[in-house]
Order: sequence, then structure tokens, then C-alpha cells
Amino acid sequence: MEKWESQVRKGTLEFIILMYLQRNKYYAYELISDIRNTISMNIAEGTIYPLLNRLKKEGLISSQWVEMETGIPRKYYQINNVGLEIVESMKHSWKDLSGSINILTSQG
Repeated sequence: MEKWESQVRKGTLEFIILMYLQRNKYYAYELISDIRNTISMNIAEGTIYPLLNRLKKEGLISSQWVEMETGIPRKYYQINNVGLEIVESMKHSWKDLSGSINILTSQG
């Protein structure tokens, strides 16, 4: 069961990240914290950085270093127009899939 849950979470993490970035700009640690607090998903920093880099390389998000008044600069990520189109398509696919699964699970 744990392996299955892990695979489901890993498979949906890209979708979740894009939905968060659709709402706001985030730096990685802030994004991890918000996801953990909102949907009780444990995300390791070692997981999110490669995923953010891949999304950036695929042209779905962009990043920008922002100087802080105190402390070190932070790298903020934001979704771009291509990412917005992709996340909207993902939402439709998710609704179709989850609707079908709900039908199956209600049938016992």
C-alpha cells in the first residue's frame, strides 16, 4: 500500500506544483511548506528541486532571484503562459479520471 501511495503522490506532484504556481510566486521552501500544510503531502527538498528544474527546462515555469533585505537571495518560481495552458489541460484530465474512479469506487 505504501508503495502505491508513494507512486500516486509522485505522479501528481507536478500537477500540484503547477496549481500552486498558478496562484502565486513561490520560492522552493515556501512551496514545500504550503503543500505540506494544505494537502498533508510530505515532500523532500531533494524531490522538489529537480522537479522545478525540469518544469523550467520544459518551458512551463520561470525563475528569478530576488534580493532580500536580510539574508541570502531567494529564487522565486512562477508559472508562464505555456504552463497555464498545460495546467488547465491537466485539470480537465484529472476531473475526468477522478470522476471515473469515483464511479468505480461507489459500485463497491
